[in-house]
Amino acid sequence: MRHRVEGRKFGRERDHRKALMRNLVISLITHERITTTLAKAKETRSLAERVITYGKKGEVHHRRLAFRILHDRDLVKRLFDDIAPRFSDRNGGYTRIYKKGFRKGDCAPMAIIELVDKGTAPEKSADKIKSEDLTK
Repeated sequence: MRHRVEGRKFGRERDHRKALMRNLVISLITHERITTTLAKAKETRSLAERVITYGKKGEVHHRRLAFRILHDRDLVKRLFDDIAPRFSDRNGGYTRIYKKGFRKGDCAPMAIIELVDKGTAPEKSADKIKSEDLTK
């Protein structure tokens, strides 16, 4: 029985599972939105939120901890300079998971995992654009 045993195995050995989670987090930090299976998205969420919390703390020790997961200096720099400051006023809950449907081949439940604040500026409504154009 799996009483109080956390984490999913995904039918992989420990090293393969660890590499899978790292790759998913790297893709999430790079693209800010990825599509994967629901189970992988739920498992990725904890590691991604831990890395973003490292970015919010911003010390050298936390950069090294993030580098252990991301394995890319440019990605760590992007995390600490661009992504983490967007979440400075938020205490956790940096990711969002949407259910997407089922994969055609094996009917696995699919999901979209994305960062809550995706760095997109709010779009101006059509009325504001027209009024600004008329004033110029």
